[in-house]
Amino acid sequence: MGKTARTKDGRQGAATQVLLPVLGVLVAMRDALMDLVIGSGLDVLRALLEQERTALCGPRYEHQAERRATRAGYAQGELVLGGRRVAIRRPRVRSTDGKEVPLPSWEKFSAEDPLTARALEQMLVGVTTRKYARSLEPVPAEVKTRGTSKSAVSRRFGDATAAALEQMMSKSLAGLEFAALMLDGIVCGAHTVLIALGIDATGKKHVLGLWEGATENATACKSLLSSLVDRGLRTDRSLLVVIDGSKALSKAVRDVFGKRALIQRCQVHKKRNVLEHLPERERDSIGAAISSAYRCRDPKRALRLLTDIARRLERKHPGAAASLREGLEETLTVLYFGLSDALERTLATTNPIENVNCTARRVSRNVKRWQDGSMALRWMAAAIGEAEKGFRRLRGYEAMPKLLKALRAHDEKLEGGIAPVKEAA
Repeated sequence: MGKTARTKDGRQGAATQVLLPVLGVLVAMRDALMDLVIGSGLDVLRALLEQERTALCGPRYEHQAERRATRAGYAQGELVLGGRRVAIRRPRVRSTDGKEVPLPSWEKFSAEDPLTARALEQMLVGVTTRKYARSLEPVPAEVKTRGTSKSAVSRRFGDATAAALEQMMSKSLAGLEFAALMLDGIVCGAHTVLIALGIDATGKKHVLGLWEGATENATACKSLLSSLVDRGLRTDRSLLVVIDGSKALSKAVRDVFGKRALIQRCQVHKKRNVLEHLPERERDSIGAAISSAYRCRDPKRALRLLTDIARRLERKHPGAAASLREGLEETLTVLYFGLSDALERTLATTNPIENVNCTARRVSRNVKRWQDGSMALRWMAAAIGEAEKGFRRLRGYEAMPKLLKALRAHDEKLEGGIAPVKEAA
C-alpha cells in the first residue's frame, strides 16, 4: 500500500484523499456526458428525418386521397460526426411513380464532408495517421463507425494537400504589384523545395509558388521564377529580390529579371558562411565586427569595414576571407535606399520567409520517409496554408513608399541608359 501525503504537523492530506475519488467520478461523468450528448444528437436527427417524412407522406396509417409520396422503409446510411463516419438508419420516401424522394436534412448533412478538412487539421497539429482515431472525441460503443484507419486518413490528407498545391500553383498573379521577392529553400529528405514569397506595396506577404529540385541550383530556381512569370508576375518593373548566399539563385534571378532585379543577399547567411570557416575561438570577435559593419547603415562605410575584415583574415584564414568577399556588395543593396532602420533590417535578410520554413519543419516533423518530390511539394503546400494564418505585415512596413520610390527611380535610370545599383536611391 502506497504512502499517504502528510502535512507539517503529521496529519494526513485529507484534501488529497477526498479529491482522488472525486476525480474518478468526474472522469466517469465526462464519458457518460459525451455518450449522452452524441446519443441525444443522433436521436434528434432521427426525429427530424421522421418529421420530414411525415410532412411528405402524411401521418402513419391515415388515408390521404391527395398523397403524392409513401413510406419506403429504411436504408443504411452514413454521416460524418467528430472526424469519423457514423452509421445511421435513413428513412426512405418514394413518390407515387416509384422514384426516390430525398429528405432535405439528409441531403444537407450528407453533402457536407468535413472529414478531409478534419484529417488535414489533425495532421497539421502533429497527430500521426496511426493515432488519428485516438485523437477524436469518443462515441457510444453501440454506434458503428469507420473512416479512421491509417490508410483512410492518409488518403484524405493526400487529397487535401494535392488540392492546396493545385490551387496555389494555378493562382493568377496578373494585376498584382510586388515590391520585393524572397527566395529560399527547405530540405525534405533527398529533395529541396524552393519557396517564393512576394511582398506587396503595403508590406503584406504572399506565398507565390513552389518548385522541387535536388538542390538550390540555378535550374530549379529559374524554373520556379519562369512559372511565376507564366502566371503573370511582372518582369518590366524593378524588384528587390532577397536571397540567401547562393550564387546559383543570384544567376537565375538575373537570367529571368535582368537588370530589373536588385539583389540583396541575406546578411545572416553571409555572416554564418564566413564564421563556418573560422575556429571557434575567433568566431565571436569576427562575428561582432561583421554585424557592426552591417549596422552602420552607410553602404560605403560598411563596404570599407567589411573589406578590412577580409584583409585581416586573408593570411590566416583565406577561405573565410574569400567567403566574405564573394558577392559582398550584394549584401549591402538595401543600404542604398534610405529606408527606416526597421524595414532596412527586415529586408537585409531572408527572415520573413523563415516563418514559413519553421512551420514546414514543425508540420512535417512526423514524416519518417519522403517518398518522392510530389509528397514534398504537397506537405509544403499544407505547411504554407498553416503559416499564412499567422502572416503579419513586414516589420517597418510604414517605410514601404520609400522602397517603391527607389525602385521606380531605378526604372527611370534603366530607361535612360543608366543602371548602377548605387544610384538606385
